[in-house]
Amino acid sequence: MKPLLALLCLLALAGCGRRGAPVPPGPAQDIVYPHPYPSE
Repeated sequence: MKPLLALLCLLALAGCGRRGAPVPPGPAQDIVYPHPYPSE
């Protein structure tokens, strides 16, 4: 039972990451300080 629960938790958390480079939030015209965000 515990291995099954651990597997389900792992699969649920695997989809939480975002793909691609980070981008500042909001519309492009409202970005006050445009600069590259760090990947880490």
